[in-house]
Amino acid sequence: MDLKTPATRFIPFRKRDIVQMCLDDGQLDSHQQHDFQNCSSLIQALFHFEFHQRAERLKDSFSTLNPDRDTRAIKAESSQCDRFVKELEQLLDKANFEQVSEADLALALSEDSLFKIKLHVDFDEFAEVLLYCRGESVRTETLPTMFGLKQRDVQFVNYDRVVIYIRFRDDLDPKLAAARDIKPGSVILKLFKNVPKADLEMLFPNTAVRMRLIDKLMIGVPALVSGGIVISTKLGATLVLLGSLLGFWLGLHSNPVELDKAALVALFAGFGAVGSYLWKQFNNFKNRKLRFVQSLTQNLYFKNLDNNAGVFHRLIDDAEEEECKEAILAYYFLLTHDAPLNASELDRAIERWFAGQHNCVLDFEIDDAIDKLKRLQLVSETPDDRMIATPLPDALVSLDQHWDQLFRFA
Repeated sequence: MDLKTPATRFIPFRKRDIVQMCLDDGQLDSHQQHDFQNCSSLIQALFHFEFHQRAERLKDSFSTLNPDRDTRAIKAESSQCDRFVKELEQLLDKANFEQVSEADLALALSEDSLFKIKLHVDFDEFAEVLLYCRGESVRTETLPTMFGLKQRDVQFVNYDRVVIYIRFRDDLDPKLAAARDIKPGSVILKLFKNVPKADLEMLFPNTAVRMRLIDKLMIGVPALVSGGIVISTKLGATLVLLGSLLGFWLGLHSNPVELDKAALVALFAGFGAVGSYLWKQFNNFKNRKLRFVQSLTQNLYFKNLDNNAGVFHRLIDDAEEEECKEAILAYYFLLTHDAPLNASELDRAIERWFAGQHNCVLDFEIDDAIDKLKRLQLVSETPDDRMIATPLPDALVSLDQHWDQLFRFA
């Protein structure tokens, strides 16, 4: 199956690199470049202050929910969890994450795992689940087949970043909660990297490893063959002896069976062979399942980026970067264009520039970028809904005024 990478809102360059890319574009003279750099620095400072306030709100709403807190919780409000979820969803949107819908998740769970592990998730244990991804791409991995004798290339959809938020049910079974070291009603927030779409289920805390049909056959078929050998060789004499004893006790024949030392040795040897065989098959099953759990644990160990409060602190930085990049790009393209542009023309100009100059397919979030420029007074509108960039000297004055106003009311 040939997969195609969709265009995403995420801009895969650092904000410093975006500024330098605009300067290297050759549309600004040396004086304009200096003013543009100052404008970009002020834009970044303004958004940094705004996102610091957002971080404080998230810290407050997550304070009593945080399972890793080292401070005492004074009082938990009933609406605190709802406030945190609302703030988190807004932050994820600002960081250009996309929500994984229930239909997409169900489709992902039905696909074959890249790691050849069958996993099961009991969603009845959760009161609320949020799953967001960013940076969807198509990758190719070479996997062994036919017990390592051959290799084949497998294409799969990969998520560069995945955020998962889970709130457990308040009426979760206490024994189950104790076994997994979780509290009913508690929350989990995690950030992962490089997660195949078909393996999203491995991110859930109650994932159970199940044996695939091929794994059961790999254990069952050799077990049947070796079991037949055990029965025909080591258990043959024991079965004959047991049959004779049973026939005598049931009155099927009148010849008594003599249980001498040799007969007893044969009887116990047969039982010992069966017990040893069953123990060996049980260990084979347990060891194979243990290898699957180890594979799952190793994958999660290297894919986990952050947990709980650390997740939204990282997201704050990501969202701030995205907001800055969108505003700087929209202002630069309006500034360097000869004529006023409407939203659609500006959107296409930016997306063509990235595709042609930087080999990057974007779905630029033009409406949000324009809203930011209007709020910062970096753009004016014509009667026919076209936009003109505020000249650089005037833009610097406007940004300075916004900065002074922030500190006046902070």
